[in-house]
Amino acid sequence: MVQAKSWILAKHFDGFPKNSDFKLKVEELPELKNGEVLLEAVFLSVDPYMRAFSKLHMKEGDVMIGTQVAKVIQSKNSAFPVGSHVVTSCGWTTHSISDGKELTPVMADWPEDVSLSLALGAIGMPGLTALHGLEDVLGLKEGETLLVNAAAGAVGSVVGQIAKIKGCKVVGSAGSEAKMAFLKKLGFDEAFNYKTVTSLEEALKKTSPDGYDCFFDNVGGHFSYAAFQQMKHFGRVAVCGSISVYNDATPQTGPFPHLAIIGKELKVEGLLHNRWKDRHPESQRRLMGWYREGKLQCREHVTKGFENMPEAFMGMLQGDNTGKAIIAV
Repeated sequence: MVQAKSWILAKHFDGFPKNSDFKLKVEELPELKNGEVLLEAVFLSVDPYMRAFSKLHMKEGDVMIGTQVAKVIQSKNSAFPVGSHVVTSCGWTTHSISDGKELTPVMADWPEDVSLSLALGAIGMPGLTALHGLEDVLGLKEGETLLVNAAAGAVGSVVGQIAKIKGCKVVGSAGSEAKMAFLKKLGFDEAFNYKTVTSLEEALKKTSPDGYDCFFDNVGGHFSYAAFQQMKHFGRVAVCGSISVYNDATPQTGPFPHLAIIGKELKVEGLLHNRWKDRHPESQRRLMGWYREGKLQCREHVTKGFENMPEAFMGMLQGDNTGKAIIAV
C-alpha cells in the first residue's frame, strides 16, 4: 500500500493565509483498478490564482488545488506507461490515483537537459497564459509599447520577453531593486519599483511619455486604475490577475476606471489559458524553441520539501519569488 500525504484547506482564508489554515493529511491509497495509474509528485506549483479560487471552488477539508508534474510509478493504463511523466491538477499531494482522463503527458520530445519543472512555468500554464494573452487577446504588434506589472513573476517575466521577441518596447514594474535588475537582464526597456516611487502615475508617464498601446495586468487595484489613465486611444488591456486584492478581508471599493475606458475607447478582456487548450501543444513547442534558442530565460524560485508547501505558497503571495515558484519533492 502507498501512503499519500496531502495538504488540505483546514479553514478558509480570512485575509492573508496562515499556517493554521492548512493541515497535513496522510492516507493509504487503494490498489489500482483496470485503466488507472498511480502517480508520484516530482514538482508542484504554487500560483496566485489558488488564493482566489480556493474561496470560489473549495470547501474546508478539500485538498488544496494546484498542478504538478508527476511520474507514473504503477500503471494499468497502456496510454501511461511506468516511468512516463504527466502534468496533473490533483492538488497538493505526494501520490494520487487517476483514470488518465485529466492527465496531460509531458511533451514527447522534451529535452533531457531541460528540467521538467518548466512544464509548470515558462513551458506550462504561465508561459501559455503569456503567449495567448499577448497574441490572442492583445494582438500585440511590432513597434508597440507594452506595460506589464508583477513583471518579475512567473507570467509577467515571460510576457515581457515574448514582447521583446516581437520587437516591442516593454515597461515592467515589480517590488524590489533585485527584481528591477532581473527585468533589465531579461531585456526590458524600462522598469520601476512600484513600492519606492513617489507617484505611480508619474512613474508610468516617465517610462513611456507617449502612453501604452497594450497593458498586461496581473495586479488590479490602484495600479490598474493608474495604468488605464496612461493608455493610448484605442489601447488594449489583458486582465490576467488581480493579486493586489486577493488577500483583502474586506473588498476594495474604487477608484473606478470607467471614464478612462470610455474616453480612450479601450478594449479590456479577461483571459484564462485553457480557452486555447486545443492549441497548447503547438504553443508549448514555440515556447520551448525560444528557450532552446536562448531568447526565453526561465528563472525559478525552488523550495525543497513537500512539507514546506504552505510556506512557499505564502511566500509567493507576498512576492518572495523571482520567476516561477516551484516545490521540488
